[in-house]
Amino acid sequence: MPEDEPFSVDLLLAMPRVAGLALSPDGARLVTSVARPDRSGKRFVTALWELDPAGAAPPRRLTRSAPGESTPAFLPDGSLLFTSARPDPDADKDDPRGEAPALWLLPAGRGEAYLLAAPPGGVDTVKVAGDAGTIVFTAAIHPGATTWKDDAEREKARVDKGVAAQLFTEYPIRYWDAYLGPRQRHLCTADAPAEDRAIDDDVVDLVPDPGRGLDNATYDVTPDGGTVVTTRWRDVTDLRRRTLDLVAVDVATLEQRVLAADDAWYDTPACSPDGRWVVAVREALSTPERAGDHTLWLVDLATGEGRDLLSGFDRWPQAPVWAPDASAVYFVADDGGRTLPFRVELSDGTVTRLASDGAYSDLCPTPDGRTVYALRSLVTSPPHPAVLDARAADQQPKVLEGAWGTLAMPGTLERISATAADGTAVHGWLLLPPDAAPDRPAPLTVLVHGGPVGSWTGWHWRWNPHVFAARGFAVLLPDPAISTGYGIDYIQRGWGRWGDVVYGDVLTLVDAAVARRDVDGDRTAVLGGSFGGYMANWIAGHTDRFAAIVTHASLWALEQFHGTTDLGVWWEREFGDPYVDPARYRANSPHTAVANIRTPVLVVHGELDHRVPISEALRLWTDLRRHGVTSQFLYFPDETHWISKPNNARVWYETVCAFLDAHVLGGEWQRPALL
Repeated sequence: MPEDEPFSVDLLLAMPRVAGLALSPDGARLVTSVARPDRSGKRFVTALWELDPAGAAPPRRLTRSAPGESTPAFLPDGSLLFTSARPDPDADKDDPRGEAPALWLLPAGRGEAYLLAAPPGGVDTVKVAGDAGTIVFTAAIHPGATTWKDDAEREKARVDKGVAAQLFTEYPIRYWDAYLGPRQRHLCTADAPAEDRAIDDDVVDLVPDPGRGLDNATYDVTPDGGTVVTTRWRDVTDLRRRTLDLVAVDVATLEQRVLAADDAWYDTPACSPDGRWVVAVREALSTPERAGDHTLWLVDLATGEGRDLLSGFDRWPQAPVWAPDASAVYFVADDGGRTLPFRVELSDGTVTRLASDGAYSDLCPTPDGRTVYALRSLVTSPPHPAVLDARAADQQPKVLEGAWGTLAMPGTLERISATAADGTAVHGWLLLPPDAAPDRPAPLTVLVHGGPVGSWTGWHWRWNPHVFAARGFAVLLPDPAISTGYGIDYIQRGWGRWGDVVYGDVLTLVDAAVARRDVDGDRTAVLGGSFGGYMANWIAGHTDRFAAIVTHASLWALEQFHGTTDLGVWWEREFGDPYVDPARYRANSPHTAVANIRTPVLVVHGELDHRVPISEALRLWTDLRRHGVTSQFLYFPDETHWISKPNNARVWYETVCAFLDAHVLGGEWQRPALL
């Protein structure tokens, strides 16, 4: 960021959004996805860029198209796979794929990319067998379709008749921002191409009749390409006990073998480089009495025997990756307001924390076992490539400065702590604007994280604290009870007690912040999205200490929410069965205190949000206006749970900041130009 240019929403939206990291088999090439707004600002477009692992050369763009490219994965010969909805120059004008993403291949010799596989329903993920080069990908296919031509004809018949209706027979029927169907998700595999040609005719459907069993499944393939290990939904009569099992599929015979099937969800399996093991995240099912713990589960692929690889490790692991010699597993886990990289030894379970600061993702160990590449962000810096020693503890990473390195943001970030009513230490981050001082105390914005199980650990595009700090606000990022990174007992403190313990922790940290002489306790606001929006709603009905409330994609009436959200029955694991005993829902529901609200409220919601449906915002808005609360409703007909379009994000920030300026700073309301 230029030193003479103040931080702004325009700068935030113009920054390259680096996501994902792929390392070539020889360790010589790093590829990442970078998203930027298109010229109109109506959408983000993603392209693939190659990074110099030594950090000497600047990044080099590999792909360019209006639809964009993503999901990079290397073949053993260094060729690069990716997905894109770009048109095929050799396709007929009535290409049945339309705008669905297909699988493309960029040869190692850096020639033109060509279309490799184009199922009409699109490709969404891809994996490669490290030795054999076998390609495994997921494709959406209509039930009963035996060929992609058949699938295309079925879709065309629906389109020609103008039929978009769906008939559902299973639960759930939608997930996050999309309805599930009418196509089903299939696992497909094919050998790596021997020449520049498509593999459509060589694809094998590993699970020909998956039903909804592979929806949102994660998977991996053994190095020899002989076995695909996937998660798979197991249907049960009691939907609360629905689980994700771990299943091995023999590529040659299509035989399925269950590796783990108990009261747990298994996720992100990773096959070892020697083909002997698979490791996966295991999430024990929660009950209203106890939050389920998470660990890494190690399974011997030959015997099916499994064991806990992280016994006694009181953090929640994510995204396991194998060391090249299969002696250890790398993973990341939230830890005290950071998301840190760890290494666990298979031999004795010894865990080493590789770094002590930052938020890491996309760990990529090098073939020689000496180095781990990763993406790293900070609360004060967006994601950027970093380099770690593969074994050293609590090290400072090397940053590839030539490839979108760390940026200097204005203001000062501090760790803040306080003691809750039950004696528990609670923590968060406090960002102070540059001019905050005892004689110029800064007004305070409190950003409550979503989840509810989550933490403020790194950079955020959606709730960027620097936008508010640039306008003179101090920004508090609290991690109350139910936050990750502080152990299972800390999560348990807030389990099912959102309006009691979690609320109390937020206010405890607010008290600690406003006790400072450089923070103005008389000018404060609370903002949050999803669970953060829930907490903003709860705060609005239980205290008048704040001057403004901003609530985005928020829960308002919990019993209503149970019946309309995409995964309603799964909330019963925390709050119980509302048909038998709705007490927990009612005790924690913000709508019950609507008559107490005196604080001005800005409601924000997207029509296409299925996790927190628009019905929550509509009822909230009705209740606020019915009770005479000063309020506004910022409505996005084309957004989901997130505000994903650049110009919409600009309007979002402009409206939120104008609301704060008017109600916290005492200025005049300035309506954004496009509203």
